[in-house]
Amino acid sequence: MLITRETDYALRVLRALSDGEQHTAGEISSTQLVPKQFAYKIIKKLDKGGLVSIARGVDGGCRLAADLRKVTLYDLMTAMEEGSSVVACMDPAYPCPWRETHGGCAIHCGLAQVQQKLNEELRAHDLHTLIFGPSQAPSL
Repeated sequence: MLITRETDYALRVLRALSDGEQHTAGEISSTQLVPKQFAYKIIKKLDKGGLVSIARGVDGGCRLAADLRKVTLYDLMTAMEEGSSVVACMDPAYPCPWRETHGGCAIHCGLAQVQQKLNEELRAHDLHTLIFGPSQAPSL
């Protein structure tokens, strides 16, 4: 399980927007060292996930739409359409031939426990603390 570059860039986008101001993708790209082509794509996903809002037009840009103290790393990964599964068979829709023919799988059961712990850990970290640290966090 890896946090992708896209999620890393999403954290940087959110850091830029945490000042409460509206910013363009170009500004964010420049200040946060996010390639411009990624910035646009990421902002669209963050908008779809309810984390930012986009204003179109001449005075357009985006701004933070969520309280980062209430958004977890798990939530961000979901918004970025990343899976957090340790293995494909954790997806309930995954057709596992072994489980279908043998009625169960000890490996799946063991990995399900790992998956549960991973999800708990991802949900335990809010984005505000991840971005600013526990003691340096500005109030929003």
